[in-house]
Amino acid sequence: MRATLSDHALIQAYIQGDERAFEILLNRHQQLVFSKILFIVRDEELANDLFQDTFIKVITVIKAGKYRDEGKFVQWVLRVAQNLAIDHFRRNKKMPLVRGTEDFDVFATLQDGDLHVEDRMVQDQILRDVAHLIHLLPPEQAAVVRLRMEADLGFKEIAEETGVSINTALGRMRYALMNLRRIVAEQGIVLTAR
Repeated sequence: MRATLSDHALIQAYIQGDERAFEILLNRHQQLVFSKILFIVRDEELANDLFQDTFIKVITVIKAGKYRDEGKFVQWVLRVAQNLAIDHFRRNKKMPLVRGTEDFDVFATLQDGDLHVEDRMVQDQILRDVAHLIHLLPPEQAAVVRLRMEADLGFKEIAEETGVSINTALGRMRYALMNLRRIVAEQGIVLTAR
């Protein structure tokens, strides 16, 4: 009978101490959440680890009384999962590269694995500056840049993730690069080591 309860009712039951209610929630959404993580990281073992981390975080937030139930539980869990996957790439210095056009190559970073400390600091600062500038882009362009830079997705995957054609995804990246170039020029920002 509990299996037919809404997510909201199950969350309330879990908050009241019914551990089985959370198990039902987990079983209800595990395939969708795992698939989303696997789509981002493309590594089953890593996806399993991040899946566990996702639900540990979900439990922690709910038990701390910090979860705001707005009827969008599964969307919230998917957002938690995506953020953990992106954080994993950041922590492990697997920031993917976005190769610009001949007009704009701000994302190209040094390929030498033995970067000097100063070079790594400059490279990290450039990536932080670019990440800050992404917020100035229209949302659909920013989304494509983030998926490419932070999640290392190819354009076919970006197209699937955002629900557009590959040509639209490529076009959005092209316009994002043009807009970033304009913003950098207008604001006089220097994104080079020297």
